[in-house]
Order: sequence, then structure tokens, then C-alpha cells
Amino acid sequence: MYHFFVEPEQIHADDKSVIILGADVNHIKNVLRMKVGEEISVSNGQDDCEYRCGIAEFGEDSIRCELRFVKEDSVELPVKVTLFQGLPKGDKMELIVQKAVELGVYEIVPVSTKRCVVKLDEKKAAAKVLRWQGIAEAAAKQSQRGVIPRVKPVVSLSQALEQAAEMEVRLIPYELERGMEYTRELLSGMQPGQRVAVFIGPEGGFEESEIALARDKGVCPITLGRRILRTETAGMTVLAWIGYIMEQ
Repeated sequence: MYHFFVEPEQIHADDKSVIILGADVNHIKNVLRMKVGEEISVSNGQDDCEYRCGIAEFGEDSIRCELRFVKEDSVELPVKVTLFQGLPKGDKMELIVQKAVELGVYEIVPVSTKRCVVKLDEKKAAAKVLRWQGIAEAAAKQSQRGVIPRVKPVVSLSQALEQAAEMEVRLIPYELERGMEYTRELLSGMQPGQRVAVFIGPEGGFEESEIALARDKGVCPITLGRRILRTETAGMTVLAWIGYIMEQ
């Protein structure tokens, strides 16, 4: 079933209708070629509900849908995970954004670290973030998320640590860390409603001085096992583990 996002005011509970506007109108009419009567699901990005609708009428620049029922079972993770991702080479960030959204990430913060090969000026960074946000929206639709995770502007590691300062759980996978029992303990100790920061290094990982800085700021180094994971794999591993532990 196709999934779309609308503003809360586009959902009219009084007459049980939902109005689709913007680029989705053309996508539904001319790309998907959907017909009157076909069912779609809609989220407003705020209340974590899924609104099941049937297409009732095509307008020139809008689509009116009939609200059939509201599914209130949450599809979001019980914790809000912010992925602080070290900037990778090439188009790896696109894959990371897509898969992180599918796995339930709450927001993504690109981070420029000492071993980042990619160096973006302000203009290029803004353009990249805009593209990554589009990928996040598409992934949220595909995975029928209740919200569209935000991709925030690129920051330095020190700025990222400041953003994470008020989060209840702060983790930084590090290849020199040992002891899976500690990793299990931290992940199993998370509580619903907590905010979780996950710091992932770029290719080559974090420098020891960066790990030391993170420790000083209260971030807990953990291991992800005996194997060295690529930057595009590490964050996905942590998100998958969190989903396994937290979702019932």
C-alpha cells in the first residue's frame, strides 16, 4: 500500500475526508496511475497515527480521499534515536539515510570529523542536506513511518557532542573497545521515551583524541563485536539491535 504525508489541517475529521496536495498529486495521478476507490495510507507526521483512506475524487491540483479508519498502533521506536554520522565518501550517506529511516531513526546529524575525507563548504553542505532530506522522506513513505526523520545541518564533532549533551543515552562504537556484555547492558537498560545518541565514525573511524573527548562529555564507548564494520554498516547494526530490544 502506498503511503503519503500531509499536514494535520489536511485531515478533516468532521466530514471524514483527507486532501492530498503538492507533488504527491502528480505522483498519484500520473506516475502511480491510481484510480478512484483505491486505498492509500496517510500520516500527518505528528500524532503517530496511520489514516487509511480511499481515493474519492481527482481535482486539478488536489485529491480528495474518504477517511475509512484510523490505525493508532505506533510504528515508531519507543526511544528517539539520533544518528550522528561521520561524513563518508561518495554516495554512502544516501544509503545510510535511507536505511536508518527504515530502521526507525528519529533524526540524522552529519558530522565532520578528523578522518573525514569529504570536506563540504557551506553551500555544498546545504545542497547535500536538502538531497538527504528528500531521501529520508521517500524512505519514510516506503516504510510507512509516522514521521519524516529530519536530516540536520553538518556539524563538527564538538558541536555534535553539545547537541547530544541532554540525551539520556549516548553511545559511540569504537573498534578498540572490548566486552559485548557492557554493550548488552547499556542497550538493555534503555527505557521508553528516552533520547539516544549514536555516534558513528567515517571510514577509518574516530581518532583516539576524539574518543577521549567523547568520554569526557559522558559518551560511552561500546563494541559491536569482534569484526570491524564499515561506516555504512555500524549505525544500521546499532539501530537494528535497539529495535530488537525495545519493540514488543
